[in-house]
Amino acid sequence: MQLINASIITIGDELLIGQTIDTNSAFISQELNKIGIWVHHRLAVGDDWDEIWNALDEESRNSEIIILTGGLGPTADDITKPLLCKYFGGQLVLNEKVLEHIKYLFEKVYLRSGPLLESNKKQAEVPDTCTVIPNLRGTAPGMHFQKGGKSFFSLPGVPAEMKGLMTEEVLPWLKNHFELPAIVHKTFFTAGQGESFIADKIKDWEASLSPNIRLAYLPAYGMVKLRLTAKGENATDLENQMIPYVEKLKDLIKDYLVAEEDVPMEVVIGRILKSINKTLATAESCTGGYIAHLITSVSGSSQYYKGSIVSYANEVKETVLGVKRETLKTSGAVSEETVLQMISGVIVKLNVDYAIATSGIMGPDGGSKEKPVGTVWVAVGNKKKTVTKQFHFRFDRERNIQQTSMYALNMLRKFILADLQPNNL
Repeated sequence: MQLINASIITIGDELLIGQTIDTNSAFISQELNKIGIWVHHRLAVGDDWDEIWNALDEESRNSEIIILTGGLGPTADDITKPLLCKYFGGQLVLNEKVLEHIKYLFEKVYLRSGPLLESNKKQAEVPDTCTVIPNLRGTAPGMHFQKGGKSFFSLPGVPAEMKGLMTEEVLPWLKNHFELPAIVHKTFFTAGQGESFIADKIKDWEASLSPNIRLAYLPAYGMVKLRLTAKGENATDLENQMIPYVEKLKDLIKDYLVAEEDVPMEVVIGRILKSINKTLATAESCTGGYIAHLITSVSGSSQYYKGSIVSYANEVKETVLGVKRETLKTSGAVSEETVLQMISGVIVKLNVDYAIATSGIMGPDGGSKEKPVGTVWVAVGNKKKTVTKQFHFRFDRERNIQQTSMYALNMLRKFILADLQPNNL
């Protein structure tokens, strides 16, 4: 079966100077990969006629599918549509259906008074060589072109609009018009050891993999995801082929395995708490509510998460959480004694089953010889028992906060699982 390649071209000066982060190409790549299309190349180009034109020429030599995002707005710097009109040998014509949709958005959705601006009306102009892809979420329609046996899709740069067109229009079209190979993924989420340690532990197993099965290491803050990918003609056959490899891998990484799917730690924590009908609260100092943010980013977290006390100042630690003034004076805010008392305080204050407490020095300032930047104390516990651990991170402030949060959540996961063991009940 022939491998189908795709190229993704994101357009905009704001991408090149770092003003806007390109999340579009990541989403498109993931969705194409799911249906068996290999992303051969991803590139960003500025709002420059020659650069866009040359990118179209170059990518169409290597890929059967070219997907563009951006440059379809109503302002003068949005040059994608007139360029595509010339590239595919057409002329701009007014599409009445698109115009009616734009009017509807301005009158009924945006509730704008007065007539449409000419710049808004011009968004209803499309090359007569394209098939219009209706954009229900915005004013700029998508466009589909064919040239030299290659398929070109031009989509809006607004992520929500692009995602709608990809999932509802582009992906179904691709699946109907290409004979695509089967791709099966299996992801394992590990925490507590770095990439090099995991790689060394499974090196013999990795060397034994079948040629059509590939392993990818996806390291992040305090965790490593291992993704197995198998390609072939039949998904069921591929899944059966992967079974012995999967079982062996699970045995090798069992001490560090968090989940057998690609989910974040906060989702794993939520599932555990819901399954045992228990509640959680956080007492955060150095993480400043970031752990609470992660937990509450999961839909349904109100079932198990009660809240957070962000005790950034020592005064709050003392007056709200009940940390002893003497502890803060003798041991300091960044100490085992302090996080132990923070845990006790938040469990009582918010009446929960489990809690996390963090206190540390995130940097770049605030460190000392005894407690350098990156020194962190984390505690997790319940009304009967608390476990603490000191960490020494070496990163910048943002990464230290993220690292602390991930390690704290993993400590909680392991604490709850140990707490559920029969000999601990």
